[in-house]
Amino acid sequence: MGKITRRRAAGAGGISLSVLIAAILVASGLSFVWNQTQSAPAQAVATAGPAQLRGVDGGPDYFRNFPNSLPTDPSYFPIGIWQESLTDLADAPKDRVVGINLYVDLTSNSDITLATNQGMHALPSTPFPTATGRMLSDEVDMWAGPGDAAWTGIWPGYGPICTPENQRCGYTVQRDLRKSLPAGTMVYANYGKGVTFWETNEQAAVFINEFQDVVSADTYWFTDPFICGPSEGGAVFAAGGQLAPEKCRLAANYGWTIERLRSLVTPAKSKPVWAFVEVGHPFTEADAPNISGPEIRAAVWSSLIHGARGIVYFNHNFGGDCQTQHVLRDPCGDAVRPWVTDVNAQITRLAPVLNAPFLDNALSHGEGIDAAVKVRDGSLYVLAGAGAAVTVLDENRTVTMADGAFSDHFADGNAVHLYKIDGGAASCVK
Repeated sequence: MGKITRRRAAGAGGISLSVLIAAILVASGLSFVWNQTQSAPAQAVATAGPAQLRGVDGGPDYFRNFPNSLPTDPSYFPIGIWQESLTDLADAPKDRVVGINLYVDLTSNSDITLATNQGMHALPSTPFPTATGRMLSDEVDMWAGPGDAAWTGIWPGYGPICTPENQRCGYTVQRDLRKSLPAGTMVYANYGKGVTFWETNEQAAVFINEFQDVVSADTYWFTDPFICGPSEGGAVFAAGGQLAPEKCRLAANYGWTIERLRSLVTPAKSKPVWAFVEVGHPFTEADAPNISGPEIRAAVWSSLIHGARGIVYFNHNFGGDCQTQHVLRDPCGDAVRPWVTDVNAQITRLAPVLNAPFLDNALSHGEGIDAAVKVRDGSLYVLAGAGAAVTVLDENRTVTMADGAFSDHFADGNAVHLYKIDGGAASCVK
């Protein structure tokens, strides 16, 4: 059971608004408080000052900076799929039913018009006239490393990458690829464990800031057989030791990945960070875990709570009992597809809220809880009335707010509840 209490903020006046609270309990038995007073209960994590609005990273009109880019309509939120193929008229409709609206790094044999003719978007790594933008090299922080040595133009597995061969040239790779693109192109790049774990902040920040307009990193906390090790998750959460599974295999760690990238962006909050979430068995090791539907949903919402402005699904099974490059199309994905479809439907329906500002410092809550508040319609005011009914979205139920607080139950570490509070004038933020 978690308790949620609203925080009273300075200001006057009244307006009726909807507030979205997204909460993920990442360890059971902990409190969750929607703050009403300045003093939080003893078990709560203190907030960092008065509640204040914070716009989404890059701003709501960020993609307006690029011709023929992604929509800036607040009803659009990027939901992408990684390196899918479009070779048949039935391909894009299959993906669209699941909630996909964006293709990221299409296969080389794909016909992009099979997507764009249906109003979908694509960020390929090769030129297409109808593309929304372009993608730079994937995970170059790992296979070429942080450095300005010359690039041979050779890709991993085909020969020496950098000149001299013992030097690093990842910056050169991205710089050369970026220079080859037409001016004004919206450019996206995905990175890996170099940026998140292995490189210094200064080295990682060059990758994050200098080459692309939208950035992500793939850290597969639920399925990677190595991510709990001393040089990866253990370096972050266990002082260089082995990270215990109960602290490693957590949805909240996907939120950590978003915060890691956001912390490197300069100027702060100036570009969108997207999340990468696996939907199957992305490693060849047979004993690596598979991700479940509830874990996918929780990883997605943890990423959104921490500011992700887009979601990209890794759609390949390289190991396990059912190997495929098309998890969300093939029978291999039957167990997770309904969960992905449902969470994508939530994202699409709540896109205007997800594209609206955060209300920071509005919550105090126990250790181990992911939570955020969003204010719809770009208003500078947020209100919640005592005694109001609180709708639990997509669960066909409500809970009652009394004296500025309400409680709810979180079944386990993958539980996700979304709350909508409609009410008028008791307190506001200005």
